Amino acid sequence: MAATVSDPYEQIPAAPADEEIEDRPEADKKALLNQVFRSLKRAQDLFYHDYTQPPPMPEENDNLIRSIKRTHEYGSVIKKVEEAKKRRENEMLALPTSQPSVGAGSVIAAAGTPLAITDGTGKLVNQQASSQKGKLLPLVPLGSNQNGEDKTTRSLLPSKAPMMMKPKWHAPWELYRVISGHTGWVRAVDVEPQNQWFATGGADRIIKIWDLASGGLKLSLTGHISSVRAVKVSPRHPFLFSGGEDKQVKCWDLEYNKVIRHYHGHLSAIQALSVHPSLDILVTCARDSTARVWDMRTKAQVHCFAGHTNTVADVVCQSVDPQVITASHDATVRLWDLAAGRSMCTLTHHKKSVRALTIHPRLNMFASASPDNIKQWKLPKGEFMQNLSGHNSIINTLSTNDDGVVVSGADNGSLCFWDWRSGFCFQKMQTKPQPGSIESEAGIYASCFDKTGLRFITAEADKTIKMYKPDDSATEESHPIVWRPEIVKKKAY
Repeated sequence: MAATVSDPYEQIPAAPADEEIEDRPEADKKALLNQVFRSLKRAQDLFYHDYTQPPPMPEENDNLIRSIKRTHEYGSVIKKVEEAKKRRENEMLALPTSQPSVGAGSVIAAAGTPLAITDGTGKLVNQQASSQKGKLLPLVPLGSNQNGEDKTTRSLLPSKAPMMMKPKWHAPWELYRVISGHTGWVRAVDVEPQNQWFATGGADRIIKIWDLASGGLKLSLTGHISSVRAVKVSPRHPFLFSGGEDKQVKCWDLEYNKVIRHYHGHLSAIQALSVHPSLDILVTCARDSTARVWDMRTKAQVHCFAGHTNTVADVVCQSVDPQVITASHDATVRLWDLAAGRSMCTLTHHKKSVRALTIHPRLNMFASASPDNIKQWKLPKGEFMQNLSGHNSIINTLSTNDDGVVVSGADNGSLCFWDWRSGFCFQKMQTKPQPGSIESEAGIYASCFDKTGLRFITAEADKTIKMYKPDDSATEESHPIVWRPEIVKKKAY
């Protein structure tokens, strides 16, 4: 073989540039990453589930575990609830019990033979009666399927229709007098115990005394430096109490027509006040979320009822427990223990601000008014009785007389007359603002009945006082009440 001789002048290939040396690891890295990710994708496709999480449980197994847990933890409670519910349903429907007295009886019948009824021990029951034609066989006490039998019997019974109590007939009320004299909104009104005169207070800072029979002005009392929001005449003393937005509570001596006492303590505007019917105490409520109990003669604060979280809008007093009831803009009504100075009960049924309260003169009940409903309560425990629905406005005042007539007055000037017992609204009325006033001044801020219950007085935003009386010529035949409930179709929003 001939040896190859290298040419000394042959060109040697040049060394690779620095850039090519740097690019080669990048290409190798990309190839490696592609291979790794391709393998990772295959692994994910092969092992789809995430092993860090437990596998999802089928719905049947989940329901089974829940039922076992519920039975294990609450089995006795569920059984007692079902038994109580069944017992209550049986009492309501007055169904006979399906449990046998001796044993589980059975019916034995063969083809072409009469029925034979046994008592569960194999002995026939009333065999002679079974052979007589036209006689009824005794009831078979089948106790094996009690639940199914009760449900079947209940389904066969007619469902009871909703009942509505027929309301008592009341004569319609009519406006008979309009009194002008205040130069501001009239915010408070009260009648004195002898039924000779009544007092009003308004935004003009003046308390006025009016003759009830003629409607004439008898007296004007000045002393407040802001709107008068509450006026009450003491039933056992010659005193008139007033409270205003100037945070002052004043006691007026009606023999001298002068202020004789001040009750200091409220931190904001007075909203309402009430005089205890049998004790020498006075209860006031204010925008500072408190109701304060004052000794009438010594001017000392006996209690400060704190518990409401917003303005306390109204307060009423009575001789028996709970002696003080308050309503607040926090949508609650509280019953207070006067001796202990603490809350006995809090009623949270209302959904909006509660601005008015009234106590029935004869029954141990009271009512509270809110834009959502007027609710009736039974004392002393504050048990809810019924709703008076239909006055869909901001209700500022509630009044009740001995005849069971409840009147609610609202911000838009509407008046609703209700029958207390049935909760039926037998009359609706819209007040008219006096000439020169705008329509938005047709608001009713306060109201009260006189001592006979035959005169009704309202204090309104058009600076007038209006007086109402029942129509003497009305009879049940001339003004029948249409009390049957109507089916109202409500839109679903």
